[in-house]
Amino acid sequence: PCDDRIRTFEDFARVHQFLLIAAGVPPSLHRRLYRKLADEVFDGGERFSVEPCEEGRQRRLVLASDTALRGESDVFLVDHAWSFRLSDALKQLREVPGLAERMAALMCVDLDRRTEVEESDEQGSENGGGLEHVLQVVEKERIRVQESGSDVAAWLELEELGIDDDMLVALDLSANFPNLVALNLWGNKLQDPEKVMREIGKCGRLKALWLNENPILNQCTEKDVLDGLPELEIYNSHFTRKAREWALGFCGDMVGAENPCLSVGNISLDNIVTLDLSDRCIHKLPEVFSPSKLSSLSKLNIRGNPLDEMSGDDLLKLFSGLTQLEELEADIPGPLGDSAISILESLPSINLLNGVNASTIVENAKHVVDSALKPRIPEWSPEESLAERVIGAMWLYLMTYRLADEEKFDETPIWYVMDELGSAMRHSDDANFRISPFLFMPEGKLASAIRY
Repeated sequence: PCDDRIRTFEDFARVHQFLLIAAGVPPSLHRRLYRKLADEVFDGGERFSVEPCEEGRQRRLVLASDTALRGESDVFLVDHAWSFRLSDALKQLREVPGLAERMAALMCVDLDRRTEVEESDEQGSENGGGLEHVLQVVEKERIRVQESGSDVAAWLELEELGIDDDMLVALDLSANFPNLVALNLWGNKLQDPEKVMREIGKCGRLKALWLNENPILNQCTEKDVLDGLPELEIYNSHFTRKAREWALGFCGDMVGAENPCLSVGNISLDNIVTLDLSDRCIHKLPEVFSPSKLSSLSKLNIRGNPLDEMSGDDLLKLFSGLTQLEELEADIPGPLGDSAISILESLPSINLLNGVNASTIVENAKHVVDSALKPRIPEWSPEESLAERVIGAMWLYLMTYRLADEEKFDETPIWYVMDELGSAMRHSDDANFRISPFLFMPEGKLASAIRY
């Protein structure tokens, strides 16, 4: 019998020449692609990693290696994690061992299952010495303050330590830390508003407080908290109406756990180069946000803020005074208006708007660089099985192809989901990678897809 297996690069190039052109693979990478396909080299994991985004509801691919990748310098294989005909999808998810679990993790629709496991682990940790750990954290900060001087500011990170109302009272924070400026109690078990606020209210110099994911939030209003803390500038990550230098310093990385900073005089806003004010629920920028105070500001992010107590014209006029401002992140449409081009006309110093070169925006007449629409993220109910959740979410990840030979074209498409690496590749208007399907036929069947 005739053996048509591909054994050399020349055979590969001859058989796949039209596919190589259709996939857009540069000729300089043809031989490298052949070698990886022939040897089944899946080395993308050595150069890239996958990280969660959208609060864990999606995943994205990031370059993990220290060495930069030049244009058209390499090609990577992406495997198919799951291939199927649509009529068989649910049956396979229910019957193939591990398939539903893998797809659910890949599509981030198993968060509640993961959370249950994590909570179980945390509960075991709490039972094994949660109070002791809290006391260790508090004592470490107390010693630092004591060694630095009685007038030094304190910053306490007490996140997810199982602290309840009585434990908070027992810590006597106001006595141990008279200059406590930041208190993070995120994810604890605080419930009684009166008891908790009476205790926290004794810390009259607090600038920042986090009570997120505590039962107390169901009964305690923001006004109750702000009335009891006259100097509070940040509450649950949002700016309060008292936000001034300290809040800006925090968002500009001038203030933090390593540099708590009690005195406003120690915060040099003119040294801030990058200021991330995204998602701070800001209705009006603090009065101290001014060109004279922020003379070195080069990068500014105001995404996710209503800014509804300032007009677009006033905001643009304010930003135009920031003579060093070169990069701006803003919702479009949003507080600055509906047109990226109009924003750039008002702010001629901007080189990058939402990560896109200003010249590109103007040349292409792109009035909207991005939109205020949130990415579509699959929803599910706790009652749904993993298989049912995957069926609902898979349309964001599916790709398809059809098989054909000289005599017949297959009318029923084959659907597939790329592996964890390929599925984490996200769309970009300014892309530096391409992902393309590729039919490799050493024996006449589809083996993998590629990207370069």
